[in-house]
Order: sequence, then C-alpha cells, then structure tokens
Amino acid sequence: MVLLTTALRHRICEPNIELGFERFSALTSGSVDYASFCDAVVTCQGQGLIDEPVRLPDGALQCHWHLRLTAAGADAARRT
Repeated sequence: MVLLTTALRHRICEPNIELGFERFSALTSGSVDYASFCDAVVTCQGQGLIDEPVRLPDGALQCHWHLRLTAAGADAARRT
C-alpha cells in the first residue's frame, strides 16, 4: 500500500490534513487522489497500522497532522 511505504520512507508532519495530503502527493507524484488518501488513512488507522494523525504535542498551541506508522504498520510496509 502506497500510504504505508511512503510513511515508512518519509516523515510527514503538517499543520492539517490538506497540507499532509499535498506533501504525500508530492512524494508519490500525485498517484493517489484526496478521497482515496482519506479512505486509506481511515482504514490504516482502524487496522492499527498508523497512529492517530491529529496530535497536540506538549507545549503546542495548535494540533498538527502526522503520518506515523505503528510497529504493525512498519512491518506491513516492509512486506510490500
């Protein structure tokens, strides 16, 4: 899955999902549309392959959007 392999190879940390998608799109040459990206994020999160993408780091004044694999997600990405 493109989402997992991209997250394994690149750090995506942006202020919101729209900018997260733009970064993802740039890394994948636009191979995935926004709706499919959102569906993949929901599916991967539901399967425990990625962490909750909306995060509020300690001391931050606003949330950030992170695409970060869980250990299971990293294993799945390595198998593809």
